[in-house]
Amino acid sequence: MAKKPVITAKEAAAMIPEGATIMCGGFLACGQARAIVKELVASGKGGFTLIANDMARAVGPMGEEFYGIAELIHNNQVKRVIATHVGMTPEVGEKHTAGDLEVFLLPQGTLAECIRADGAGLGGVLTPTGVDTLVEDSPFCLGKQNINGKDYLLMAPIHADVALLGTYKCDESGNCWYKGTMRNFNTVMATAADLVIAETEYVVPVGEIEPENVHTPGICVDYIVEGEKK
Repeated sequence: MAKKPVITAKEAAAMIPEGATIMCGGFLACGQARAIVKELVASGKGGFTLIANDMARAVGPMGEEFYGIAELIHNNQVKRVIATHVGMTPEVGEKHTAGDLEVFLLPQGTLAECIRADGAGLGGVLTPTGVDTLVEDSPFCLGKQNINGKDYLLMAPIHADVALLGTYKCDESGNCWYKGTMRNFNTVMATAADLVIAETEYVVPVGEIEPENVHTPGICVDYIVEGEKK
């Protein structure tokens, strides 16, 4: 497989246009492409839709303010959030209440499956989770179906313009290995965006990652960013 271009975080951020829909891997910014996010913050671009498990953390593990994509929220660079919970970033709720931010919350498994469905080319996901709740009013819910006497929601696939992956090792062909819980949403997001950028702590030669340990195949990755060591 050919080598993938290795670019800087600033160059990666420059590829992301104003108003883009961006998928960001990570749980509370663990497994998130934080160097690219910092450059997006510095760019001043906005109008983004963020799709992530959460909106990172208002306070980081070392006491940092606005850790990960929480800083984009703080800087009013985001117009819409699609997530599973936002409790660690109180500004999401505050801005939503003030009418400055659209927020759509989905069950965690539902969000993951909707993203996976897009990557797999499926027309939707049937799930009983959320029946007779506010999930039915979500723009991602295409209706209710009864199958063998049980109600299910038909949820639409979810796609993005850009997916930002946070990896531990990435070889020169773009094959990714995630350390521990870094894997989270990154694997499905890598399949469901027009442009996929893998930010990694270490760029390694092809062959250093055993084939059975490749979590995201290089065919899914367009560019590599060698980011900060965490």
